[in-house]
Amino acid sequence: MTAEAAVAVDMPDAITVEGVAKSFGAVTALIDISLRLGQGECLGLIGDNGAGKSTLIKILSGFHRPDRGRILVYGEEASMRSVDDARSLGIDTVYQDLALVPTLSVAHNMFLNREVTRGIGPFRWLDNREMRRRARSYIEAIGIRTLRSVSSEVAMLSGGQRQAIAIARSVHTGAKILLLDEPLAAMGAMEGEMILDLIRDLKAEGHSMIVVAHNYVHVLEICDRVNLLQHGRITLDRLSSETSAEELTELVAREYRRLRDTTSSAGSVAGEENGPETPHAAEERPGL
Repeated sequence: MTAEAAVAVDMPDAITVEGVAKSFGAVTALIDISLRLGQGECLGLIGDNGAGKSTLIKILSGFHRPDRGRILVYGEEASMRSVDDARSLGIDTVYQDLALVPTLSVAHNMFLNREVTRGIGPFRWLDNREMRRRARSYIEAIGIRTLRSVSSEVAMLSGGQRQAIAIARSVHTGAKILLLDEPLAAMGAMEGEMILDLIRDLKAEGHSMIVVAHNYVHVLEICDRVNLLQHGRITLDRLSSETSAEELTELVAREYRRLRDTTSSAGSVAGEENGPETPHAAEERPGL
């Protein structure tokens, strides 16, 4: 074993999830989730709508608390009671809606709720020049070259540029673990490739990432491993090199067909138990 490999073996995972479950009243969102994200690893989290992906991301971001189970961050058990708790551990989330204010400039969005000020005590004012300087530096540092000015309103930018700004904001507030919720949603090919390049660069710099996505080709292109979440459980954990978009599509489609057939069978049995409808029964129904 090489020295590098020995160090890698001894390194704790960035995130370890053990037996996490979450319910909302009578609705069970997560049943028994166990998941690991290695340091410097990009993990793809896939699954159909309603599988529990958003709930899991919100638990890891501190927005929800699990009903049971535990979460370890760099090998230490973490009790995240809020989003601020997660951020203090170096975890930040970039949601699909990006949490940007369209009418504010790029620079002001970069420092939203963390504004740089000047002055003393109650006599303080925004240091717009410093925020613009830092924002420009942050954006250039992650390789974004298509943004003309950090004074531009976010409403005037493309989807890819907005996504890049949201990611840059997370990176430059100290986050080393990024949770990216549908980072390529509703983007064209060129903008999508820009974000894919950005994710590759962040991984090369040592950031650990969980990427939630529906495009399996993109997932396999940028992620080291893939986890499939179905009905609140992880049903697949595989290296990206050991699976394919066709296999992942078939696994999801197979489950859909199973549920469809189960529902159809249940409906047929219910119909048989009720018996065939007689003409008299139809005539007695109001409105027929």
